[in-house]
Amino acid sequence: MPKIVDHEQRRDEIALVACRVVAEYGFDQATIVRIAREAGYTTGMVAHYFDTKQEIIIAALRLILRRIEERLTAAAGADPQLLALLAEALPVDATRFTECAFWAAFWGQVSADRRLKRINAWMHREYLKLFERCLARGWSEWRDWPAPTREQALRSVVTFINGLTASVVASPGDWPAARQIEQLRLQLTMLHAWASGGAAALPRRGRRLTVTGPRSVSA
Repeated sequence: MPKIVDHEQRRDEIALVACRVVAEYGFDQATIVRIAREAGYTTGMVAHYFDTKQEIIIAALRLILRRIEERLTAAAGADPQLLALLAEALPVDATRFTECAFWAAFWGQVSADRRLKRINAWMHREYLKLFERCLARGWSEWRDWPAPTREQALRSVVTFINGLTASVVASPGDWPAARQIEQLRLQLTMLHAWASGGAAALPRRGRRLTVTGPRSVSA
């Protein structure tokens, strides 16, 4: 009796190996031949599922997004605090470090490829939706805040996590898991305080700010 092959599972396996290869060797060195070898497949087998390396990379991006969403959904089911929920997206263990290293390598390619730009824009929108659900669940006041405040808080959280991710990938020895989580705690505390009582102090367009230094800038 012929063996039944789960083609979606095999695509995911190849995409997951591509994540590890890109994280370890970099984007340029992550050839189809190397990905196939690391996966234990022939290049012909990989070509059966993906026509190009770019298609493998896109599949890997979607896989990572799905894995992050699954982790956050599972964590939400246990009703944790917002800090614990968002920490699921940080590179606090080997699996998540690989995912984040892959992201960092991908970001370096986006500016030179029109299709990857479109994929990145789509991924960013999905990322925002995912984290908005987390913030709405974690902060009871979320829906009472004005829409501009919610938008600013959401983008600040995502920007912070992306920046922290890049820092950890670049200098992992400087960022043990406990330090990552503590920095996230501080960021969430400051954002919550701002959104709860300091949003009115945010400078409006055209208002001038005095900054430390020889000149002031317009907001």
